[in-house]
Amino acid sequence: MRGKFAITPSQWNPVAVAAAILLAFAFLFGGASRLHELRLALVELAALPLLVLSVFALVRAGELRQHPLAFGVMAATAVLPLFQLIPLPPTVWPGLPGRSEAALALDLAGLPMGWIPLSLTPDRTWQSFLALLPPLAMFLAPLAVGRMLGRPLVQVMLGFTLASIALGAAQLASGDTALYLWPTTDRGSVVGLFANRNHLATLCLMAIPFAAVIGVAGLRRGAGRTHLWLATVFIAVVVVAVGVVRSRAGIVLLLPVLAATLLAAWVSSGRGRPRPLLLVIVGAMTAASVAVAVFSLDPILARFERVGSPEGRFENWPVVARAAEEFLPLGSGLGSFDTVYRSVEPVARLDATYFNQAHNEYLEIWLETGWVGVAALVAFLIWFARRSWSVWGARPSTTHDLQRAATVAIGAVLLHSAVDYPLRTETIAVLFALCCGLLEMGRRTRNGETEVEPQDASV
Repeated sequence: MRGKFAITPSQWNPVAVAAAILLAFAFLFGGASRLHELRLALVELAALPLLVLSVFALVRAGELRQHPLAFGVMAATAVLPLFQLIPLPPTVWPGLPGRSEAALALDLAGLPMGWIPLSLTPDRTWQSFLALLPPLAMFLAPLAVGRMLGRPLVQVMLGFTLASIALGAAQLASGDTALYLWPTTDRGSVVGLFANRNHLATLCLMAIPFAAVIGVAGLRRGAGRTHLWLATVFIAVVVVAVGVVRSRAGIVLLLPVLAATLLAAWVSSGRGRPRPLLLVIVGAMTAASVAVAVFSLDPILARFERVGSPEGRFENWPVVARAAEEFLPLGSGLGSFDTVYRSVEPVARLDATYFNQAHNEYLEIWLETGWVGVAALVAFLIWFARRSWSVWGARPSTTHDLQRAATVAIGAVLLHSAVDYPLRTETIAVLFALCCGLLEMGRRTRNGETEVEPQDASV
């Protein structure tokens, strides 16, 4: 039965294949946040088929009207960099906040003003727009295909998570520089497929809740205990990996993520009294945490020690905030942070370090997009709160299980973004978009009925 969807499941295969290809490209070529334009171009090109196929499918199925808030936020995100690229006449541009020094420089150089875009760095703003294409395409894919696509893509994510951890273990064991995939990376650290160990930690945190709910769902469907044992081993490995990576944000966020994961697993099991098999996951998390504490406690504590050396990013945030106020209400342009910060950096803060990002996504959005970007961010948070409230109150099913796990993963990224820039890495941006797509995914099955699975009494 087709119901409200006008296309049969067999016709969605191209979208599913394109989504899997994009996810693989994002992992293989999107693990760095800068100086990787050629590899990033491969990810962007891989996103184009999925973007076209997904939009075409959604239009044919009449689904665009079913997600007004989500599509509104998505459209605002995509249009914002294009808006910043619109050329403005010479009578308007110099009067915009924060442009007086640039206008004076042109005047002193004897150059005509001409028509200039709102963005101070239009080339980087255009690159920012292109970098949005993969996450936008991945967000649309689950909406276009429905619940059949969610679990396979999550399994691909879990597989690449293990591959990244394995590569990180090889980097740690051998010390071979050839195992580091990016020229700008912290050699000697465990980074896996990424250039930054913090982003490997983010990936691990995002994977934990998905593994847990998939393991519990296997029991509920009567598929045996294999899924639960595999999920248990996976979670234990990932928890140990977070300790070995020694990302401070990853370590701080690990406990809240584990707590939210246990809650998601309990809800997925039917909200009843926890049975012994479900407690296996708790045991795995505890054992892995103990192992991290025993074998990695000293190196982890060393990462938090800042005797006589204050945290640079915290001292730089007031500078960024003052610069952002100068460019209100429209911002300096996406991708312009490095240029703007260099122009306002106090002489006393000059040293050998390279502060190329704000290490606070919310401050950077405020600087680069002004109140327009803040409004879009608030709209996203409203959407996230509404959808989270809805799915956490829903009955257990494969779709709702993945949606609850997606809320935990999204929350982890949002919290990590307060002290770092995970979403500036294409891999994390695509996975974040996948989680958002799963969360927004229609609550109906293909025949228009609510998806409900029988519960297994052995859980």
